[in-house]
Amino acid sequence: MKEKTYLAVDLGAESGRVMAGRFDGQHISLHEIHRFSNGPVRLGGTLRWNLIGLWTEIQNGLREAASQYGASVSSIGVDTWGVDFILMNRNDELLGQPWNYRDSRTDGMLAKALQRVPRSQIFATTGLQFMEINSLYQLLAMCERDPELIEQATKFLMVPDFFNWCLSGSRVVEFTNATTTQMLNAKTRGWAVEMLRKLEIPTEMFPDLVTPGTQLGGLRRDVADFTGLKDVKVIAPATHDTASAVAAVPTSHTGNPDWAYISSGTWSLMGVEVQNAILTEKALERNVTNEGGIDGTYRLLKNIMGLWLVQRCKVAFEERGLKADYAELTRKAAGATPFRSLVDPDRQEFLRPADMTAAIAAECRRVGQPVPEDEGQFVRCALESLALKYKMVLTWLEELTGTAVKVVHVVGGGAQNALLNQFTSDACGVPVIAGPVEATALGNVLVQAMSAGDISSLSEIRDVVRRSESITEFHPKNSDAWSDAWERFQRICKV
Repeated sequence: MKEKTYLAVDLGAESGRVMAGRFDGQHISLHEIHRFSNGPVRLGGTLRWNLIGLWTEIQNGLREAASQYGASVSSIGVDTWGVDFILMNRNDELLGQPWNYRDSRTDGMLAKALQRVPRSQIFATTGLQFMEINSLYQLLAMCERDPELIEQATKFLMVPDFFNWCLSGSRVVEFTNATTTQMLNAKTRGWAVEMLRKLEIPTEMFPDLVTPGTQLGGLRRDVADFTGLKDVKVIAPATHDTASAVAAVPTSHTGNPDWAYISSGTWSLMGVEVQNAILTEKALERNVTNEGGIDGTYRLLKNIMGLWLVQRCKVAFEERGLKADYAELTRKAAGATPFRSLVDPDRQEFLRPADMTAAIAAECRRVGQPVPEDEGQFVRCALESLALKYKMVLTWLEELTGTAVKVVHVVGGGAQNALLNQFTSDACGVPVIAGPVEATALGNVLVQAMSAGDISSLSEIRDVVRRSESITEFHPKNSDAWSDAWERFQRICKV
């Protein structure tokens, strides 16, 4: 086939990119066109997103893509993080400044929700992990704080759906990102209207849902004129970045939960691929989540705090005048004393601390661990604790599916951290396959190729990734030392 170009707009919590995927029918190659920063904006004591600024950068990236690839561009797809959303009124005006999920307004909202609807009923309906950052609790907070805005809302759109509206005028929500809201019925795969009404959340604003690969239309005329992109379709890929990343896991065992994945970045999302949501009492007890995937699959997974711990440690070091990049911090961690300090990475205290090193030190004191004394010890504490948390979650996934996991695939930016990958293999006792790093963008563009008819299935997407990308394997070692650390870690998590 003639080589085609698919454009991925890939937005993360720290940065965004416009990427070009060049596909010849057998191999895919990615090319970064435009990169720009992202992050929470402090405004009047709150945390918001600058979505208008992101839209400006997206248009600039698309304009550059047109100059580089011209008529070969077939379509555009957007993926972002989950849970955050915007509300619009009947005149398509944004209602308020878009909120960032780390804003503290959701504190206490989970408890208020459970006063109206029992935890077991919410989980049996949605199958989602209970986290106060979820859209459900954000909306509850808005109903309490800004009821007049809720009264004006005629359309609820997740962040990637908002950008699809900017691109094409579409007013739908894509399924994989919708499943992160804790507002979808995992059995019917539609909005959980009955539950939402019990929580006194208006339901008329929720639009139709579409599946990954849905064609949303062509570019708005003004967007086409500004960017120079002509006859280009807007496709909904798996708009949740983790769903796109998991689509690009280079496994040959699609549909079999004997492999696990970790989408490793600011968050670590660890899970297995299943055909239907698992809604058992044990799944509720483990507080796992069921999120939508490609080809009707579900991703049974657990959200783990991830490299956020290291990222915020780095910020704390820099504020004290200690300049070091991630490679140097990892080198220092490799030379630090093993298993000196361990913490549970998922403690609430680590979600948005003013100083991550102070938060880790306080937690070490609370659970009777030595307090880290330098950069290497802090980062090693974070990485070893993450690896042991992966071990814990892996045992839960095996328990819930009844299937032993034989290999763990690590994709995303964290796949570049060889020290964490080795720790993960050591802790979990199975091989770790790291790569591709750009799994999210690959999944995005290859779902577009599937929508165009150039790829037939999820299995074929993964075949293309295996042919196109290099991977690195890690194998377990130091099993006795990690077994001892595992016993200690389990005790710490119960304190």
